[in-house]
Amino acid sequence: MNQKIKKRKELSKIVEQLKKEGKTIVTTNGTFDLLHYGHVKLFEYAKNQGDILIVGVNSDKSVKKYKAENRPIISQKYRAEVLAALQYTDYITIFNEPECIKFVKSVKPHIHVNASTYGYDCIERPTVEKYGGQIKLFDVIKGHSTTDIIKKILETQK
Repeated sequence: MNQKIKKRKELSKIVEQLKKEGKTIVTTNGTFDLLHYGHVKLFEYAKNQGDILIVGVNSDKSVKKYKAENRPIISQKYRAEVLAALQYTDYITIFNEPECIKFVKSVKPHIHVNASTYGYDCIERPTVEKYGGQIKLFDVIKGHSTTDIIKKILETQK
């Protein structure tokens, strides 16, 4: 397994040490099913908010619960490996819950980056703020979503 990909418990210990070293911890999360330009720009933005970027990835099981039974297209193992290959990501962890609250609580980030479509009143906000962190919003790049890519692929097959 890639050295960037960690289980939640192991990651919590790593984060504790990084915080002792004075590092600013940034998190973001999502499915990241078909990696695209919008994702890369999100990671670039998030990484620029601090020292260490930790990406929470929804497990296959959780994606099926909150997106659709026929998703994800790419399995969690391969999605995590692709994200680990990016220069912007420092650590990746996979979580089984449909919502990322337990992931955020385990890391207690200084900054959590979310898509602007969710706004500041996102579900992560109370947990992030409880531990002294703040929410930063990334402006979604229109036309660059996994759903848009899937639609375009299906249209080319007609």
